[in-house]
Amino acid sequence: MKAPSDTTKYLIYAEIIAEGVVERPDVVGAIFGQTEGLLGDELDLRELQKTGRIGRIEVKIESKGGRSYGEIKVPSSLDKIETAILAAALETIERVGPCAAKIKVIKIEDVRATKRRKIVERAKDVLRDLFEEPEIESEKIGDLVRQAARAEEIIEYGEERLPAGPTVDESDAIIVVEGRADVLNLLKTGIRNVIAVEGTNVPKTIIDLSKKKTVTAFLDGDRGGDLILKELLQVAEIDYVARAPEGKGVEDLTQKEIIKSLRNKIPIEQVHLVKIKDVKENRRDREKEREIERESKEIREAKEEKEAKEEKREDILSIFRRHKEEVEGKLIARILDKGHNLVREIPVRDLVKTLKSNNTKGETIVFDGVITQRVVDLAAKRNISYLIGVRLGSVVKVPTSIRIITFDEL
Repeated sequence: MKAPSDTTKYLIYAEIIAEGVVERPDVVGAIFGQTEGLLGDELDLRELQKTGRIGRIEVKIESKGGRSYGEIKVPSSLDKIETAILAAALETIERVGPCAAKIKVIKIEDVRATKRRKIVERAKDVLRDLFEEPEIESEKIGDLVRQAARAEEIIEYGEERLPAGPTVDESDAIIVVEGRADVLNLLKTGIRNVIAVEGTNVPKTIIDLSKKKTVTAFLDGDRGGDLILKELLQVAEIDYVARAPEGKGVEDLTQKEIIKSLRNKIPIEQVHLVKIKDVKENRRDREKEREIERESKEIREAKEEKEAKEEKREDILSIFRRHKEEVEGKLIARILDKGHNLVREIPVRDLVKTLKSNNTKGETIVFDGVITQRVVDLAAKRNISYLIGVRLGSVVKVPTSIRIITFDEL
């Protein structure tokens, strides 16, 4: 059963190489056969395809020189984590038909992101070609499309391929920012003569531009901005400095904040790095003193409470350890109440049946068996807090309400 195209979220792309001649049915059969039971009932491929959460698996394969090469596409409407698990499971396949084979996942495409990009592209076309009226009904929609268009104006400039606006070459004045995100934000505001240094090591392209253009360094309002400014002043010819408000980055500023920061730029002659450094160090010293003062009675009490909780936890583990030793090797399951007292003792083979019954009440289960996804799900329905078993089986999802402990951990 093919998943409806409108529900597909992700598309898994993988390549396959087989040591022999194989065909599409062999590959599909291997995928279903060798993943069966691997990820538990909830991620069984046959069930997922029946319910439409996995679409039709597409396989293109050809043989050459006694080997087979091809690609696999798996549409998924699962969430991101489940899709990643499914993709990883494909790489465990080792044989296709009688032939040794290897599958490798190349990429996972977010179908919705692709659709959004197409929407933006189409919106720009509609804006340019189809509107007969001089104005759009909603100015907000128009602004969004214009911002998207400006964001796509970003180019790679110079031998270091630095993120930049399209008018860096033709402008007499340029604005130097820290990174690509800063460039994008300024482009959305309509500022196109901008270029990023991309790190604290100033590129040669920036140094060369600074010798022939008027340069304003527009930097974040944090210590990182101080470091980049210090480096710029040592190797480039900077004319003005503008800073984002303290604690903010240029990439996060609104249009109004960007314009205000650039209007408040100061000539380089008024910038004194030593004073900036002193102010920063004094501020850090004051913060450290306040931090010491906050080491009050309340904090000490919190520490004492934490130690008490750790001691209590060790006591609980000691109780669990005793029950583990008494059931180990005897195929017995014990249900304990909130006080960790024995409520019921049953054979392990009856544990699932007991958990299915509505009258099962308890806080902890200690049993001489493997912890499976089925047992975890049933225990969660019965509000079990601790599930203790010999070892962990094929468990994909563990509810946050349950703490799983294996015998080796006790």
